[in-house]
Amino acid sequence: MIEQPNFAGVAESLRTAANLLTGISDTPRLDAELLMAHALGVERQHVLLDPARYEMPELYAHLVARRMAHEPVAYIVGYRDFWTIRVAVGPGVLVPRPDSETLIEACLDFARHERTQGWPERILDLGTGPGTLLLAALSEFPRATGLGIDASEQALAYARDNAEELGLADRVSFRSGDWGAGVAERFDLILCNPPYIADSEALMPDVAHHEPAGALFAGVDGLDDYRRIIPDLPRLLAPGGIAILEIGHTQHMSVSELAETAGFKVACRQDLGGRDRALLLTRA
Repeated sequence: MIEQPNFAGVAESLRTAANLLTGISDTPRLDAELLMAHALGVERQHVLLDPARYEMPELYAHLVARRMAHEPVAYIVGYRDFWTIRVAVGPGVLVPRPDSETLIEACLDFARHERTQGWPERILDLGTGPGTLLLAALSEFPRATGLGIDASEQALAYARDNAEELGLADRVSFRSGDWGAGVAERFDLILCNPPYIADSEALMPDVAHHEPAGALFAGVDGLDDYRRIIPDLPRLLAPGGIAILEIGHTQHMSVSELAETAGFKVACRQDLGGRDRALLLTRA
């Protein structure tokens, strides 16, 4: 049984919860606010603007106790905000990370500077999970259609529900698959956030004990899935297109070598923390 903390009053409870979550979370105050908003059934900004207007919800202590047991906030509240969209997630599905927004920034910059209006027409998301990257991209490119591939039926169920909720279901399809195997079409934009963590790497308990290992780990050096994905990209990428892959911050050189061997010109984009985060692959 999870022991529940005692709280009194919304504003004071936010401070208490943030203190309790320090050491458990990198963002204890944000976690406390998101859990309070969920318990109250309102958006977080409403709690921040006027916490005194709300009575203390009985559910809050239980939610904080779950977070203290290292359950991801996104699983507790049922969603994660990403880019400009809200993505429903739950157990068995990878939680979207802010660093992955680097891929959306990169494709928008490419569209502005390199391509004509109307690009891209077709988008492919390999390892789509709950549809995070694909749906964010489709929200920015209103003329585009997309295909999301994932090996997890559980993740694909979330992806389809998210597409419906965002009003994008008529522009996207999702398919169970093994990366690009069996995909015959060509795409102007390919997005991919594969597993890239080495099997021996230690992770925070909320990740290691809750999120799906198959979406995180990729062999001894974390490169197993890149070795399978990258050689298949030349046949999937349309002329003038770009493939954008998320990488671990130490993997720039090793993944670039794989891409160059496959015939790509490679550029690297950093995330907001100044770490290498995405590789941009175009035909050499």
